[in-house]
Amino acid sequence: MNGTMKYLIVNADDFGAGGGTSRGIVEAHRDGIVTSTSLLVNTPWSAAAATLAETVPDLGVGLHLDLDGVAEADVPLALDRQLHRFADLLGRPPTHVDTHHDAHRDPLLLPHVMAFARRHGLPLRGQSPARPCSKFYGQWDGETHPEQISMAGLERLLAAEVRDGVTELSCHPGYHDASLHSSYRLERELELKTLCDPAAHRLLSAFGITLISFRDLCVHGSHVSA
Repeated sequence: MNGTMKYLIVNADDFGAGGGTSRGIVEAHRDGIVTSTSLLVNTPWSAAAATLAETVPDLGVGLHLDLDGVAEADVPLALDRQLHRFADLLGRPPTHVDTHHDAHRDPLLLPHVMAFARRHGLPLRGQSPARPCSKFYGQWDGETHPEQISMAGLERLLAAEVRDGVTELSCHPGYHDASLHSSYRLERELELKTLCDPAAHRLLSAFGITLISFRDLCVHGSHVSA
């Protein structure tokens, strides 16, 4: 791979956030364009998600660090504990690192998370060769915006945001069930429908976009050029 082609990682956040969420993410990989996911390791559904991951070996699984309510002084310990928990659950290291609600964008937390990712050789969202794109999202100001996560919305996004090199498109597919404590519920099922639509693969082909996962960011020890 090189920087003269368009590569896309489609990463589903919140693996392990709830039973329906995890099931939807696996479906979005098997039947759709999701290539990667990020696992929350400290929920009641984390272990079940890890078991599901074993059924889809081509799905890259990263660590979705949860730093909500963690004091800055306690962040390094929290990071190490969650990495160890990931290894206990999956028996392997994560393919990449990101954070719940993109908490690592906080200037107080970013140095800790960057140092952690660098120490373990893990790509970190926004700090790796993959350019992050978070615009495939269907809710803001407390209102649902289905047009943003429709097939037409995906087409507009791919045309505008995916350039030569590597882009990471974050998404949140899933099924709504009682286990999910989130205001983003209906939208997850809308995302799942779009990501699994056969037209999504046709769009990628039309735009000359190749799907990859975070495993592909390193080729023989060298990072892909973005």
